[in-house]
Amino acid sequence: MHRTKKKYIGDMEASRVRCYSCVVFVFVLVGIFTSNGANAAGECPKSTPDMEAMKLIPCASAVQDSSAAVSGGCCAQVKKIGQNPRCLCAVLLSNMAKAAGVKPEIAITIPKRCNLSDRPVGYKCGAYTLP
Repeated sequence: MHRTKKKYIGDMEASRVRCYSCVVFVFVLVGIFTSNGANAAGECPKSTPDMEAMKLIPCASAVQDSSAAVSGGCCAQVKKIGQNPRCLCAVLLSNMAKAAGVKPEIAITIPKRCNLSDRPVGYKCGAYTLP
């Protein structure tokens, strides 16, 4: 009976992960279909902050938990987007990021947590400042 209980808990955890993945996928689809392709503020060249936010899916746990490890894939995307600090800020504060549960006060720490030496330290990002 004890092993059955562990298997049940393992199945529940796997279901939770699948559910989370489905939720992220739905947010991505919503972003694709609601984005008009125009970036009125012009923060991100050739894209919108919502579209760029989808590239940060590898950062899903790191933008919600300051003690979560930041993956190499996440750091690579943040490094690319962060070459334009205005775009990075717009992405971290975008509607897509908010809908996905991104906590800006934690997300803003990712460039530092990735040890990006060329991050724009002190850059004002809305109510937040890049560390």
